Amino acid sequence: MESKGRSKSDLSELAPLEAVLFDVDGTLCDTDPLHHYAFREMLQEINFNGGVPITEEFFIQNIAGKHNEDIARVLFPDDIPRGLKFTDDKEAMFRKLASEQLKAINGLYKLKKWIEDRGLKRAAVTNAPRANAELMISLLGLSEFFDAVILGDDCEHAKPHPEPYLKALEVLKVSKDHTFICEDSVSGIKAGVAAGMPVVGLTTRNPEHLLMEAKPAFLIKDYEDPKLWAALEELDKKKSAENPTA
Repeated sequence: MESKGRSKSDLSELAPLEAVLFDVDGTLCDTDPLHHYAFREMLQEINFNGGVPITEEFFIQNIAGKHNEDIARVLFPDDIPRGLKFTDDKEAMFRKLASEQLKAINGLYKLKKWIEDRGLKRAAVTNAPRANAELMISLLGLSEFFDAVILGDDCEHAKPHPEPYLKALEVLKVSKDHTFICEDSVSGIKAGVAAGMPVVGLTTRNPEHLLMEAKPAFLIKDYEDPKLWAALEELDKKKSAENPTA
């Protein structure tokens, strides 16, 4: 398969690995159904699209993985302030749903242990508002795990711009040549690839063919996927070969 730039299915060239960066929604936990539900219910209430519920296709194309400012422009192009108020209200509904229903992606804690055992640095990099990000990370028991949380709100440009991922490298003081990213959206994969790092794409909710267009290193179903563990094993082997006394 043709690969461009750093987009390779072999992560071993990153040895010695220094850090792993994670998106939050859809990457640490399967939240798209909760976001979709909140948007669908609230848009129907205000008779958006003539009261016809938004489809999953509409959600994936216009909402999933995007920053709220961009979503507000799509939903309310003629009234951005109304759009921003709407997305704020929707996030409050999402947090209520999340506090009752949030579940980690399969295998997340296995990967967490692998990262901790190797003393790697880690950051969460998300377009989610701060209150959402902090709630999800806390509910998943990962507040102590992350060395940093980088928000799209704290950057001049949110994903799909590379700035949030470049900021994470800066904060962690690590090199893009020794870091990989886990992401589940087209917007996020594009941001990671543009920042010069290989991205492991999760097929949590988004269609594989769309994710592949963003050029991830490879796609996995979840963190139990043998493809991921084969790549991590190769990474360990390469490190041992380069530094046999370690």
